[in-house]
Amino acid sequence: MIAVPNYISPEEYLDIERQTPIRHEYRRGLVYAIAGGTDNHDRIAQNLLYLINLHLRDSSDCRFYSGNVKVNYQDEFYYYPDAFVTCDSRDRSDRYVKRYPKLIAEVLSPSTQTFDLGGKFTDYQKIDTLEEYILISQETQRVECHRLTGTDTWETQVYGEGDRIILKSLELEFAMGELYLGLDP
Repeated sequence: MIAVPNYISPEEYLDIERQTPIRHEYRRGLVYAIAGGTDNHDRIAQNLLYLINLHLRDSSDCRFYSGNVKVNYQDEFYYYPDAFVTCDSRDRSDRYVKRYPKLIAEVLSPSTQTFDLGGKFTDYQKIDTLEEYILISQETQRVECHRLTGTDTWETQVYGEGDRIILKSLELEFAMGELYLGLDP
């Protein structure tokens, strides 16, 4: 990720985002352009959203979003997760930014993997409604689930090929293979 090398206020960032078709993420005054992903990256995110949709379709409390809606914490960051779910009614008033997600998923890319595993996870942990942070590999059938188990205590569970993935925050369980359906070698 390459940042625009001068400080931009959160208000300036949001104004820029409303005026441009190019998506950018914001972190503590720096703005980062988001590169496009691969077809497999997109397919994995769509498969996850499909599974969530099937599970939540009868729930009127929860909403799920793809990488086109921002997640924000105070004025520290604005990120575009690949998928996330919010069940908090406070997130219904703003069509562009959500602040109370309970689950966030990122599909790992070589260019973002280090940040997704490190700084971004540290940032997301500041969101008090977040219960699970999921990192999905494009290269192998591997899902790393970081789950809040107590006050400021995160447990990591790694799922591999043939496993059933459990998303406790949504009470959702599915086969690993469902996440990787339709990928090209």
